[in-house]
Amino acid sequence: MVDITLVLRKISELETCKGQISEFSGVALGDYTSDWKTQRIVERTMQIMIESCVDVANHIISGSGMRAPTSYSDTFKILFDGHILDSELFSAMERMEKFRNIVVHQYEEVNAEIVIGILRKHLGDFDRFRDAILTYLRR
Repeated sequence: MVDITLVLRKISELETCKGQISEFSGVALGDYTSDWKTQRIVERTMQIMIESCVDVANHIISGSGMRAPTSYSDTFKILFDGHILDSELFSAMERMEKFRNIVVHQYEEVNAEIVIGILRKHLGDFDRFRDAILTYLRR
């Protein structure tokens, strides 16, 4: 059984982070690349947001008796397979998870243009994820 209170708490944390990171959505690329504090705030906040989505997905998966994920990005695949996420949102969340891996594991340098692109064009993906989860919980 899905712990709805826990899922709603995680969604609330996600919304708090989104409000905080939205303050940086207008930052210029040059300002972003020249200010390590802004980079750290934005990248860490994005990491927290993505991990909150993974946490929500994992709670739904385990509470619903779905198969166990084999990776972080697989959590979103399972929600897609379970008709909780549509294909567009699944793809967006999968890309977010790949971005998180770069930030966390430092496989390569974080591309500032990608960060700015997320800030300007993809913060709404987190709202869409929230809405998909809330729709699922209402079923």
